[in-house]
Amino acid sequence: MNEEQAKTVALQALTYLVGDEKVLQRFMALSGVDLSDLRSRADDPGMLTGVLDFFLGFEPQLLEMCEATGLPAKAPAQARQLLFGGRYEEWS
Repeated sequence: MNEEQAKTVALQALTYLVGDEKVLQRFMALSGVDLSDLRSRADDPGMLTGVLDFFLGFEPQLLEMCEATGLPAKAPAQARQLLFGGRYEEWS
């Protein structure tokens, strides 16, 4: 995966996020981000990383998003690493 592909994965995750009201409300409640902020920062690597982290932090939601978008389950973690650098750390 290259950086452009990683950005595409993150944008697919963002598209899924805003297309599902329940998931969107959960994201906004946990992150403190509102819809206008999401719109204005949709191309920001920091925001895209936050969206990926949201899904990576809750496996059932991650798998649901991947199934709905047709993404391999490993793609969001790979994209997250390329977009913001470093390895995703699980806090379990």
